[in-house]
Amino acid sequence: MGDRLRELWDFDDLGATEQRLRAQLELEPSDEGRGEVLTQLARVEGLRGEFEAGDRLAGEAEAHAGTSAVVAVRVDLERGRLLRSAGKRDAALPLFESAFAKAVDACEWFLAADAAHMAALAAGNRDGLVAWTLQGIALADEREAASYWLAPLLNNLGWEYHDAGEHGPALDAFERALAARERDPANRSAIEIARYAVGKTLRALGRSDEAIPLLERAVTWAVGKGASDGWFHEELAEEYAAVGRTGDAREQARLALPLLLDADPALADDAERSRRLRSLAGSTD
Repeated sequence: MGDRLRELWDFDDLGATEQRLRAQLELEPSDEGRGEVLTQLARVEGLRGEFEAGDRLAGEAEAHAGTSAVVAVRVDLERGRLLRSAGKRDAALPLFESAFAKAVDACEWFLAADAAHMAALAAGNRDGLVAWTLQGIALADEREAASYWLAPLLNNLGWEYHDAGEHGPALDAFERALAARERDPANRSAIEIARYAVGKTLRALGRSDEAIPLLERAVTWAVGKGASDGWFHEELAEEYAAVGRTGDAREQARLALPLLLDADPALADDAERSRRLRSLAGSTD
């Protein structure tokens, strides 16, 4: 099974998400159903940084669980997320591992892939991160109910390889993530972000000529949507510079600078990156 409560979530609007979940709580016909909704209210509190409130709600959910494997899995997942968000990664990992085992036993494939994704994030070392991510990818490949997780897991794996300088495996992961994203054409933002990751990795492999059309497409989409993206402009500037298109690189860097400074004030403290962008823009001030 998938996640019947996923459609109630908007991670950019936790207030509206909470309202929908509380309305759903009143509609649930069983204790187990109410327990499942309570786990999601616990997650809302965790995302707000209200860890004690989240733990109380997880406890309420557990009290409603009865024999429900779904609620048991979700309680472990949300308690793990609460601990990880509170900086207690080592305590969170066993809960994610428990959630995974329970979900697999219950054939709850969506939740199993979610648990593998979280175990990877809590692993604390590269071997654990890669192993859990690959386990989640295999599950998402094999089980339609878990297919939602394929692109996020491949994206995480791609960045792990990319940041380690292993650009060949990174490209393979990012290309697979893009293919997975393209199976959901309504989620265009995620598609263009995946395209950006492929382009950035192609540049690292000395293949900017192949990357340029990808970044141009991402930039055109974002501009057309009225939501210009500084990271897209920055990467396209780098791609143009790599093939000697200095004027085009300058134009993209000039577009990128104010957008990035607005979106990420830390850029001003990143001397190397800031200097590089200003250089591409033809500015030294």
